Amino acid sequence: MTLMIFFLMFITESATEKLCPLRASIDVLEGEYFFLCYLESMQEHFQEEAYTINWYKENAGKQQLIKETDRIVSQMNFLEFWPAELSDSGNYFVTHSNGKQNFTIQKWTLNVLERNKSSCFNKNHLTTEIKNAGTGHSLKCSDLSVNENDSITWYKDCKNYDNETERELDFKTLTLQHSGIYTCKILISHEGKIYHSTNTIKLVVEEDAPEAGALEIVGHNEEIETEIGKEEILNCTGFLGYYMREDASLYWLINQKFPEKCTGIPENEPSICEEELKKLKLGNKFYVTTLLRIKKVTDEDMHRNFTCMLQADERTQIKIVKLKKGNTRDLPMHIFTTGMVLAVLFPCVAVAVVFVCVMFRVDLVLFYRNICRRDDTAGDGKEYDAFVSYLKDCVSPTEEEREFALKILPMILEENFGYKLCIFERDVSPGGAVVDDIHSFIDKSRRLIIILSQNYVSDQAIYELESGLHKALVERKTKIILIEYMPMSDYNFLPESLSLLPSKRVVKWKKEKSLPVNSRFWKNLRYLMPAKPTKINTKGHYNNLHVGSEGAEPRTEGCDFNVVV
Repeated sequence: MTLMIFFLMFITESATEKLCPLRASIDVLEGEYFFLCYLESMQEHFQEEAYTINWYKENAGKQQLIKETDRIVSQMNFLEFWPAELSDSGNYFVTHSNGKQNFTIQKWTLNVLERNKSSCFNKNHLTTEIKNAGTGHSLKCSDLSVNENDSITWYKDCKNYDNETERELDFKTLTLQHSGIYTCKILISHEGKIYHSTNTIKLVVEEDAPEAGALEIVGHNEEIETEIGKEEILNCTGFLGYYMREDASLYWLINQKFPEKCTGIPENEPSICEEELKKLKLGNKFYVTTLLRIKKVTDEDMHRNFTCMLQADERTQIKIVKLKKGNTRDLPMHIFTTGMVLAVLFPCVAVAVVFVCVMFRVDLVLFYRNICRRDDTAGDGKEYDAFVSYLKDCVSPTEEEREFALKILPMILEENFGYKLCIFERDVSPGGAVVDDIHSFIDKSRRLIIILSQNYVSDQAIYELESGLHKALVERKTKIILIEYMPMSDYNFLPESLSLLPSKRVVKWKKEKSLPVNSRFWKNLRYLMPAKPTKINTKGHYNNLHVGSEGAEPRTEGCDFNVVV
């Protein structure tokens, strides 16, 4: 029964009292002035002469008395926020106390919404009004101001709307172009500071019968920011309604004078010209449109009125466009700082990338070959990936070098990385002409691997060696890889033709350090070998390779020459 009395007193309250929120849940934007209040008539049934009004906020399930601050002020039936903050969200209620009992007058749930910094409104804080085209309508600004003389500004889609400053925005005849989001902003002065509150309404104008259409220029008077020397195209579109008006005309005037017509030939166009009128039909709506082209904006254009005139059915609509110089703005500090940091970091990153590519060139190339399964050997007609040339001296053999050439080198390259080597003692049948065999097998090989040592060249082998080098350096048929098996102070004992090879094609063997399959020696050697898909079977070290005598035992015939090339 008591609640019914409260409700009746609410709806019969005098219109002169300030509008108090009736909803139990209220949304408000942060940073705006807002108040909670109850109608004074709601406490008239309390007959006590002495009473107090207390405002409370629920905090962690407990009632906490609200204490006044510079920002939150309670004045009897009002609780004002100057302004509201996100922390103000919560449940509020106001009580009437006679010293013996507390009576709750009203409760609210206040939701303070975060402001959208990129827009003048929050999509969760607006009301929607749907109206028919052709009817009259008014949008009302919520009465949140304290004084009747407070400044009010209307915006449509966050742009100043036709300099409207009244509390109500009147539309005599609604059209589809009136659809949009309207925001009224009230400026309120309080203790020497300016605060504001906003009210946002989404107006949806629906299509109606054809006769509801009204003659109208789309858009309102506007000022366009531009720059001297810049090209500008001014657009004027007129809405004719739901049928084409044959007598409709749309044209531009420049300071009440007609501009020249555009010719369509760029080099012959005047500085300012108007394009031909175009008629459009979009759905069941009819429009006319025309463009005014300004080749290069001049200082004189800044002082001109560009007027669009729409005439039909003895009615005229006008839209005035003015040009103004755009404000020259400095770059925001965060953009400038970001740009400077990037300007400094980019060269450093570029240098670092180049350094990494140079230092790890071999690793990157091998990784690329492995990922892409690149194969340079397909279809080149070659039988072997490399021909191995090494010292074979029957009088004073160098066992370590022979073991490297006949066992270690083929074991790693052939069994671990899938290459096919041609080793003269192992792969060439005895009895043939040595020189002819050498030339033949070098021709069949993609690389010529020469294992260098101080005893490499003897008088009897110079002819064969230089013949092989001729094919590599002059005929460009075979690339040479030099393996420096023993440290060498100079290469004077070698033929001059070898000195023509680039140093990057020399790979140095460092004994125990080079034995692991993933050592730098084998990576450099594979880098110089032709790209070929491999099945890597790395055991990690030569000692685990189980090198036997099968397939690697050299033949002992033919000791009449010192070097196999």
